[in-house]
Amino acid sequence: MPDTLDAELLALAAEAARRAGRLLRDGRPSDLAVAATKSSPVDVVTEMDLAAEKMITEFLSARRPEDGILGEEGGTTDGTSGVRWVIDPLDGTVNYLYDLPQWAVSIAAEVDGERAAAVVEIPMRAETFHATRGGGAFVTQGDGPARPVRCRPSPPLEQALIGTGFNYVATVRTAQAALAQRLIPRLRDIRRTGSAAVDLCDVAAGRLDGFYERGLAPWDLAAGDLIVREAGGRTGGRPGSEPDGDLTVAASPGVFEVLQPLLDDLGAWHD
Repeated sequence: MPDTLDAELLALAAEAARRAGRLLRDGRPSDLAVAATKSSPVDVVTEMDLAAEKMITEFLSARRPEDGILGEEGGTTDGTSGVRWVIDPLDGTVNYLYDLPQWAVSIAAEVDGERAAAVVEIPMRAETFHATRGGGAFVTQGDGPARPVRCRPSPPLEQALIGTGFNYVATVRTAQAALAQRLIPRLRDIRRTGSAAVDLCDVAAGRLDGFYERGLAPWDLAAGDLIVREAGGRTGGRPGSEPDGDLTVAASPGVFEVLQPLLDDLGAWHD
């Protein structure tokens, strides 16, 4: 069972994610207006993305005003409580823009730098994944009860189904595609959904054997990282490192042991 603080943080994250997910699902206009651009014209920030982060940060700040916040869309504040919220209000922005279902609200709470609670809300799948440190990982589908999730038993790498993501910058994406071409013959196959948060939850639920991506930001991976680990999986970056922008790897333990060094050897950590 999570301790009292972790349970409180989980409950707040779940409610904030639920509200933001409902806003995004029910409020999506048919002609999304672009509020700004990110790293390239393809990677857009929509008005709904900004509205969702505002809703989340205002909800959390009203209940825990001394906490810090790290938000993808600039809602970042320092805190004094030792708790920091890491928020991606809409992971899978382009999917959302094109009305594809693979997008999520991702919220993690860190206590003194350690991930303590995590929620990933996937509205178009009617799924909510959540975890607390030492408390296991769970999924709720629709109005049903929470049920535990576990990573799949590890197959040989050549039978593993692996998720990945590509950068929005064309030159970087081209390099990542070349790496994937070298990797595919060693795997069962590769999947790309367009949302790291969704992919990490699918690793936790046993729908993927593993996942890797270069270029993820803290808000992309914070919640999913804890969910995978609490589902019995392993996560890391380059060998000996935590997941970071150079490389994020998540998989069932046996797949992780083979996949992480292979990705390092293939140069997945650089463009």
